[in-house]
Amino acid sequence: MAAKKTVSLGKEISKGLILENPVLRLILGTCPTLAVTTSVKNGLGMGIAATFVLLGSNLVISLLRRVIPDKVRIPAFITVIAGFVTIIQLLMEALVPSLNESLGIFIPLITVNCIILARAEMFPSKHAVLPSLAEGLGMGAGYTAALILMGTIREIIGNGTFFDLGIPGLQAGGYIEPMLIMILPPGGFFVFGILIALANKLSDKAGKETQEDDTICAGAISDQTACLLCGGCSFGRSGVQNQLQADEGVRRMAGKAKPDKSGDGGDNA
Repeated sequence: MAAKKTVSLGKEISKGLILENPVLRLILGTCPTLAVTTSVKNGLGMGIAATFVLLGSNLVISLLRRVIPDKVRIPAFITVIAGFVTIIQLLMEALVPSLNESLGIFIPLITVNCIILARAEMFPSKHAVLPSLAEGLGMGAGYTAALILMGTIREIIGNGTFFDLGIPGLQAGGYIEPMLIMILPPGGFFVFGILIALANKLSDKAGKETQEDDTICAGAISDQTACLLCGGCSFGRSGVQNQLQADEGVRRMAGKAKPDKSGDGGDNA
């Protein structure tokens, strides 16, 4: 029986920040990302709302993963997600009505957001509760960080403000005039493209470092040690007892490596 593959909670949380950032690496949820990042406040509010839905839906879907029939899993996932979207929308209407009005239709549209639905299909439907929560937290944090970063750049350059507070020298009539285009769709696409390029660069660098570490680890083990660790035959399981057994093991492995030259019809001759 095959051993279960262990899941690192720290890795699941951290991967959503750079290596598998849902916005800058997986390019998911692009429409709300471009629409709500005209200010930091909107980006932060959207990120928190999406993270809440991610955590709640991952929890419920992971708990019900053995109960939900495979043929209706997508409608079931959408129903679960819609329930948490309704909860967060009602909370925002009661606690932060101005933010809810500013985000508008994009809060209900979290229900069909590719980030939420794709992760529900890929991870919590196949893993236990704790890893699913860690994965949801990491993806939510990565999504929120990307929205805040985009909102910061666009609001400062486009409006000369940060969290709706004026920045000296960046207001109209100051040292630098705000660039209105940055809070319009062309500015959103421009900032989005720059951040995607930076995220790809950082991810490629991290991937090369990981590959170098794996190469070093692989080179540190000799062929004889690898044979002993394999355990695929009695030679590997028992270990080398003497030189005769070592030579026998080498001959045995060499014999397995030789191709069978006899034809399929040799026995029928």
